[in-house]
Amino acid sequence: MKKHWIIIALMLLALPMMAQNRQPQVIDKVVAVVGKNIILQSDIENQYIQYRMQGLTDGTGKEVRARILEDLLLQKLMLNQAEMDSITVTDDQVEAQMDQRIRYFVTRLGSQEKLEEQFGKSMSEIKEEVRQAVKDQMLQEQVQAKIMQNVVVTPKEVKDFFNNIPNDSLPLIQPEYEIVQIVKRPPVSIDEKLQVKDRLYQIRKRILEGESSFSTMAVLYSEDPGSARQGGELGFAGKGVYATEFENVAFNLHDGEISDVVETQFGFHIIQLIERRGETVNCRHILLTAKVPVEALEKAQNQLDSVAQLIRNGDMTFEEACKKFSDDDSKNNGGYLTNAGTGGNWLSLKDMQQLEAEYPEYKNLAFVVSRLEVGEVSDPLPMTTNENNDAFRLIMVKRKTEVHQANLKDDYTLIQNWAIGQKRQEAIGKWVSNKAAKAYIRLDDAYKNSDFYYDWNFQ
Repeated sequence: MKKHWIIIALMLLALPMMAQNRQPQVIDKVVAVVGKNIILQSDIENQYIQYRMQGLTDGTGKEVRARILEDLLLQKLMLNQAEMDSITVTDDQVEAQMDQRIRYFVTRLGSQEKLEEQFGKSMSEIKEEVRQAVKDQMLQEQVQAKIMQNVVVTPKEVKDFFNNIPNDSLPLIQPEYEIVQIVKRPPVSIDEKLQVKDRLYQIRKRILEGESSFSTMAVLYSEDPGSARQGGELGFAGKGVYATEFENVAFNLHDGEISDVVETQFGFHIIQLIERRGETVNCRHILLTAKVPVEALEKAQNQLDSVAQLIRNGDMTFEEACKKFSDDDSKNNGGYLTNAGTGGNWLSLKDMQQLEAEYPEYKNLAFVVSRLEVGEVSDPLPMTTNENNDAFRLIMVKRKTEVHQANLKDDYTLIQNWAIGQKRQEAIGKWVSNKAAKAYIRLDDAYKNSDFYYDWNFQ
């Protein structure tokens, strides 16, 4: 089953650009033209180098370059179609998307300085470099959404798809786990919250009295690692990005105005509006969090230790204990840990490792689960919630699949995803064949014998 290369490329859009500053210069030439859009030899080579840097080895250099070129052709054809269909995105939408993406990479890398080091450029230069790429991607996504809007698969199509896979081509499915948990979230004391609020009020007062700027105080005191090094600046964002309490205040500030103290699930904030553009705002904030006292954490650990013994002794089932003792919303569905990537309950060790990078609550989960037997209850484990609060939990592996050959009974959802992936691939293929026949597409002779997946009708 062929990978859908445009999806991979769009997900990694920012990464190739990070590597370009360390790459040798490529002698450039135009290798393809799609409407008004061109593809350069350097576009292919830069992505090829990034592909190898990630340790990927699927295919020879010629084959990989052909796949990269076809991916670029598809992107340019979508851009051409966006122009034909008068699809547009506003500058505010681009700015918001760009800032959201930059915040993501700042968080992943740990600081703005590390991101600037990766690019070898200042933040303003980075934004200038990625702005057009982000705009192009947003246009491509709208075209792709139109192509996919009616692509669905029925149960019969899933079954037919599976039955057409030769037995010797059925992949081995790695173990997956259903995991249940009991979480104790020790409350933060009122005194601790009041102390944090008072600290923020003092910081706010110093800013208002001109003792220091908001950005300087954010660098010195904010506990938001993604924005503190940027002077608390969050970048342009529309509604629905921030916590409701934060958003209600931020969108009602005047330029330069500093809010009162705002409490959200992430802690306490003061907010300054930098600029408003249409339906988006660019704010600074300073975040302080109230910490759970050590004594409360020790109490939670001891409580869970006693609960674990009740379950192990057979005095209470895990489900009963979860319903009675857990402080987490997951107790409403039996304590099942949800795979944030799929929305289901089954997680592979690889899923857990990937989720660990995105969500604090998954940290070290793969390590713990890999050492538990089915039905075995863990000792109380320290955890950090997605709201960045300290807590403890018990983990139990409810069910586990063994390594097995894919089958409809155990792997229906996975096979359904394969089937819809193939159907989407076919939809793109039909779209390319139709649109390429009507668009001006020219390809350098050196690439005309490449093994492309789609019918491009080259001129």
